[in-house]
Amino acid sequence: MEHIQWLKQAIDLAVANVQNRHGGPFGAIVVKDGKIVGMGKNEVTSSNDPTAHAEVQAIRDACRHLNSYQLTDCIIYTSCEPCPMCIGAIYWARPRAVYFAATKHDAARAGFDDHFIYEQLELPMDQRSIEMKRIETGDENEPFEAWMQSEEKIEY
Repeated sequence: MEHIQWLKQAIDLAVANVQNRHGGPFGAIVVKDGKIVGMGKNEVTSSNDPTAHAEVQAIRDACRHLNSYQLTDCIIYTSCEPCPMCIGAIYWARPRAVYFAATKHDAARAGFDDHFIYEQLELPMDQRSIEMKRIETGDENEPFEAWMQSEEKIEY
């Protein structure tokens, strides 16, 4: 029952976002120890930021609130199944779990279809619709070498 309560809050955030004409129909919250520590709504069009998805915004908000780059012992509740970009952000944030309401198929019926991204990821780089090509510069590993030699790095 508790999961439904949190999911309803994420859904309410998504509906309000549409009604306020602030962005797409997506909302997300991050919960830790029974309290909301982060909230996000889709702000792609209002901020002209294609990465401003609800889950990413909620992760950013929670990390600021917790003063941490990881969401240890947190749960993300989102109004819709996360897209590939958000899935990547979620794995980097390392929450304990993610619960969602609508599916990616529900989103596709509303015009938010990310199936093409899954298809592109499976293709070899030279067959993708956006050119992605490695160019060797001779010093491409210097940032990694500096990182490995640093005694002040914070590993994540």
